[in-house]
Amino acid sequence: MAGQLNPHLLLAVPLAPLVGSAIAGFLGTRFFGNVVGRKVSHTATILGVLIAAIISLQTLFAVLDGATYNGTLYTWMTVAGLKLEIGFLVDSLTALMMCVVTSVSLMVHIYTIGYMKDDEGYNRFFSYISLFTFSMLMLVMSNNFLQLFFGWEAVGLVSYLLIGFWYTRPTAIKANMKAFLVNRVGDFGFILGIGLLLAYAGSMNYTEVFAKRADLAQLTLPGTDWMLLTVACICLFVGAMGKSAQFPLHVWLPDSMEGPTPISALIHAATMVTAGIFMVTRMSPLFELSDTALSVILVIGAITALFMGFLGTIQTDIKRVVAYSTLSQLGYMTVALGASAYSVAVFHLMTHAFFKALLFLGAGSVIIGMHHDQDMRNMGGLRKYMPITWITSLLGSLALIGTPFFSGFYSKDSIIEAAAESHLAGSGFAYFAVLASVFVTAFYSFRMYFLVFHGQERFGKEHAHDDHHAPAAAHAVHDDHAHDAHGHDDHAAHDDHGHDEHHHGLAPGQKPHESPLVVTLPLILLAIPSVIVGFFAISPMLYGDFFKGVIFFGENHKVMEELAHEFHGPVGMVLHAFSTAPLWLAIAGVVTAYYCYMVNPRVPAWFKQKFSVIYTILDNKYYMDKFNEVVFAGGARLLGGGLSSIGDRAIIDGLGVNGSAKVVGWFAKFTRLWQSGYIYHYAFVMIIGVLGFLVWFMPFPFAK
Repeated sequence: MAGQLNPHLLLAVPLAPLVGSAIAGFLGTRFFGNVVGRKVSHTATILGVLIAAIISLQTLFAVLDGATYNGTLYTWMTVAGLKLEIGFLVDSLTALMMCVVTSVSLMVHIYTIGYMKDDEGYNRFFSYISLFTFSMLMLVMSNNFLQLFFGWEAVGLVSYLLIGFWYTRPTAIKANMKAFLVNRVGDFGFILGIGLLLAYAGSMNYTEVFAKRADLAQLTLPGTDWMLLTVACICLFVGAMGKSAQFPLHVWLPDSMEGPTPISALIHAATMVTAGIFMVTRMSPLFELSDTALSVILVIGAITALFMGFLGTIQTDIKRVVAYSTLSQLGYMTVALGASAYSVAVFHLMTHAFFKALLFLGAGSVIIGMHHDQDMRNMGGLRKYMPITWITSLLGSLALIGTPFFSGFYSKDSIIEAAAESHLAGSGFAYFAVLASVFVTAFYSFRMYFLVFHGQERFGKEHAHDDHHAPAAAHAVHDDHAHDAHGHDDHAAHDDHGHDEHHHGLAPGQKPHESPLVVTLPLILLAIPSVIVGFFAISPMLYGDFFKGVIFFGENHKVMEELAHEFHGPVGMVLHAFSTAPLWLAIAGVVTAYYCYMVNPRVPAWFKQKFSVIYTILDNKYYMDKFNEVVFAGGARLLGGGLSSIGDRAIIDGLGVNGSAKVVGWFAKFTRLWQSGYIYHYAFVMIIGVLGFLVWFMPFPFAK
């Protein structure tokens, strides 16, 4: 039944997690004397997210029946005719995002009960993740740029708190500051884009800005011949590059693994990193008018998809393998955006949210079973000890590599086809990148799977960590602070549960154990959509009317029409896959990983020796961190030092403060000569003064 959604019910979606966050954050922490205990804290937050999830699901069903909502809930202020408002725009895109965010967040909340049970910051963590959920919901439900920017900044702030959750650990402080600063770079571009649209459209409301898009497309940036809309869209995308971790603003995301595993799943699966994908999709009426902006998006996404995948092949920390996988998959989504296949990008966003959350939570379950050891070189043979974690992780990996009938197959293959059909500049490179990434993804995914769940048991032993169990290139040191955060070298650090590092890993003779039900239940519930949701959702989402009137396409952008022409149902898509390259590349990646880590583990050592230069480049993450440290951080220090020595010491202190004092002192020293106590000296000064006034104020006699 078509109609308008109830705004009061919609308001409960973000407010319910906010209330739960307030209860756990204020009453459950030392701030107000820890009035309530752990049970009340996790119950309040889980209940809040559960309420939000139920209403979100009801909203999705109502939207499928034709109901929508676009209205203002609160006007903050009106300045010279500009209204600054809080309002909701709920259509099929919003409703889908609401369901993805709340459902994944609910699983993470439940999982956290078991994962964080020994941590002193238990209540504080629940408060943070509920606040994170509130922020993301405000972002996706907004109907104006002001509220969008509020949610945008709020998820950045809470991610800073979560990444640095263990604030006594130096590496955590470094990681959250890195995330905060890198996102500020992206957010600067984002606010510039919003400012340009506000300046020339005169409104911050989506509907009003979109209504003026034809006029905006005719304007150029003052003083240049650049299209105003192109500049605005690229600025908006710079914001998306920060939030969705696109090259070169990707450097914060791998280090965000310093936070507890549940928040890794929440940040990387359904919330913060998908904000940029959602934003570009929501702004499709603007981006469709600029081929230049779309080409930039296409190329940036392709670089991220391929080159971040390469980095996943050398990681030894189980969480970092999944983290680099997230970077690569975000690149896939961005390629779809650049190809004008917005619905395909959102489709992959949805499927990825489920299987990536599953993989992160599965990695956390492995870490629990391994007594908080995250190094895959110390694992092996866990399949018989952790059967539920094993089978759910396998399902997640199969979905990730695009196995036929799994959710990831339908979304990944659609992105590859979209890149092939695109005729924008850069589409050829994008098609090569996403195609090559299929092999890379399959290789690093099943490399992790085989090292963790199969092969010889390497836990509870002393490890030399030779290259027989190394990654494809090797694994001496896998990143800047691998051992500081996750290895066995930093005995002052705390592990993922806040325990002393001396208890890290299994003792000799100990065996791994399956995680409790509160941890494995979310794995089972996430595995179900990871397998089936793609099969049932592809037809309505990509080729039906699900996004009708929400996503717009330019006259020259016919990619979705081409895909629709070639689509013959989900089963037909699977049958067609056997005659295309992606499926065989995925199989080749799995077979290669099996040979390298199960049949002939000497191969990785050979690769390290023969391709040591490539390994060094990958091990140093393309030297992006060093580049940022030397160029940007070094430049900032140089500029700061110059401003300090020249501006502060020389100009402000030297001329302004000390200089003025010296001038006053010199003047006082001179005038003291006339303060002698003799009357004729005073009379002389008075006469000179009067003469000065006469000369200054009287006209010169020969002026004419």
